[in-house]
Amino acid sequence: MSARVLTCLFTTDAGSLTASQLAQRLQVSPASISKAIAFLESQSLVRRERDERRRDRYIVDDELFYQATIASARANDQLVETARQGVAVLGSHTPAAARLENIARFLDFISESITRAAEQAREVLHTKPETSPNGTAQPSPDHG
Repeated sequence: MSARVLTCLFTTDAGSLTASQLAQRLQVSPASISKAIAFLESQSLVRRERDERRRDRYIVDDELFYQATIASARANDQLVETARQGVAVLGSHTPAAARLENIARFLDFISESITRAAEQAREVLHTKPETSPNGTAQPSPDHG
């Protein structure tokens, strides 16, 4: 359901819909929408805003993918810290501590790489794709 809600939001020109609009388009219950939105918000894939009629609108925009990627890297940072605390608890000369330290180093490297890549690629999210004569989007020469 989360994938369906996200797809529905991505494929609407406005990039935002209310819960009732989502339920109507997807022909599901409001409870299904609520559960899917809660998951998507927890992953930083949608954001919520109040419209002029005080209804919640669920929004996807270019910046959300960047923010979700950075949030993922930060979650890895928490795992790194926890693994390193485990090393201290287990004693640095035990096989389990060595395993935890390797996990921490691996996740630290991955987190730094993800953050660096997201920063470098952020401009792609704000660049309009070039269009071909038949109207389809084409990757820009710099990115693809």
